[in-house]
Amino acid sequence: MRRSTAAAVGTLTGAALIVGVRLSVSAPAVPVAAPPAVDLAGSGQDASPPNKKKPSGSSKGKEEEKDSSEGAAGGSGLKDGVFKGAAVKNPYGTVQVSIKIEDGKITAADATYPTTADSATINPPAVAALKQSTVKAQSAEVDAVSGATFTSESYAKSLQAAIDAANA
Repeated sequence: MRRSTAAAVGTLTGAALIVGVRLSVSAPAVPVAAPPAVDLAGSGQDASPPNKKKPSGSSKGKEEEKDSSEGAAGGSGLKDGVFKGAAVKNPYGTVQVSIKIEDGKITAADATYPTTADSATINPPAVAALKQSTVKAQSAEVDAVSGATFTSESYAKSLQAAIDAANA
């Protein structure tokens, strides 16, 4: 009788310990590779872009200054400023591109994109390559990144919408 009681207590104690350990251990956290924030407006501490004079006596808000047209330059028909493309959904999330136009040329591009599950490892290098291609190509005709086809297609559509906004 004593042996059966000791065996039962030992078994229950072991089972309780195993269940307790299983409940206290969580899955390893997947590092979320969020891209560094890019200040396309060049606002930093000051609300005016660098190398540009802030209009005196103006009470425009920051948003109006960012999106205001300072005229088309360079013969490209693109207005200077920061322009956001439409948010384009794909099976893995939403991609939205912002571009900065100076002197009629795309000088910088940034994008928001999914950073969960496999997208956390696939999207950051893919979007970095797409951003470089955007500045180089000066158009939405960027090559798709192998392994990130949905992200590449969404990026191109959103980029085209941003360029259309800069042409308007």
